[in-house]
Amino acid sequence: MEVFLAQPRGFCAGVVRAIEIVERALEKYGPPVYVRHEIVHNKYVVESLKKKGAIFVEDLSEVPPKAVTVFSAHGVARSVEEEAASRGLPVLNATCPLVTKVHNQGKRYISKGRALILIGHADHPEVEGTMGQVPGPVLLVQSVQDVAELTLPVDTPVAYITQTTLSVDDTKDIIAALQAKFTDIQGPDIRDICYATQNRQSAVRELSKLVDVILVVGAANSSNSNRLREIGTEVGVASYLVADGSELNPDWLKDAKAVGITAGASAPEVLVDDVIEALRRIGPVTVSVLPGREENIEFRLPAELTAG
Repeated sequence: MEVFLAQPRGFCAGVVRAIEIVERALEKYGPPVYVRHEIVHNKYVVESLKKKGAIFVEDLSEVPPKAVTVFSAHGVARSVEEEAASRGLPVLNATCPLVTKVHNQGKRYISKGRALILIGHADHPEVEGTMGQVPGPVLLVQSVQDVAELTLPVDTPVAYITQTTLSVDDTKDIIAALQAKFTDIQGPDIRDICYATQNRQSAVRELSKLVDVILVVGAANSSNSNRLREIGTEVGVASYLVADGSELNPDWLKDAKAVGITAGASAPEVLVDDVIEALRRIGPVTVSVLPGREENIEFRLPAELTAG
């Protein structure tokens, strides 16, 4: 069986930074370090950090006084920042810089008197954080139908921002519907979208041209991993989301001569290796990496962790 690995796949710079913040905090301050929400949406990563002394909580009320606290890569609402400040918690903010950029865009549009529309998934922590960062009402749209149901007058000055784990392809129809509906609309430059989301989706489209089955390594609650699986399905290739090799179903591979593997932005390469090993237990495989966009972006760590 031929196995093709998408390139790029797996960790993005924001995820690498978030995990490193937790690891360095544990080294510098000693365990436990408290992390609000899963640092990234991957059980393997979370469990690995738990073993090192990280404690994950969903609410700051679970954090003891003076305990070092990390905000996850998805970002948090201002109310969470204010609660941490009022309790005097020492905070390390692991919010992805590209998410912070979206927060700042939203604030800028609101400051100019525009009604703000956020394209994203309800209940996703990034969306909750973004809506809680912007000092004004934010209208969430998830589909073209949602745009049709907006009741703002068509000449309202509006602006839109998007969840970072959505690509240009994911949002283009919704943006087109907004532009068709409103006469005075602004939005971020197309270059401002998350490079990692776009690159991984483009890579899975290339992968789909060569394979009979696509395996996406990622967590069930990972928005970008689920989207990769959906793209494979949309282009007509049987596609499955697996957390690791233990979830591989041999029945998926009947009659498959070529299998493609990719991984969501929060899935480590060790889990890709685990899936390849699971394939090897079924039969002999050859593995090759497709040519693709090289990513060499790095985000700076908080100054508290880099000071000597």
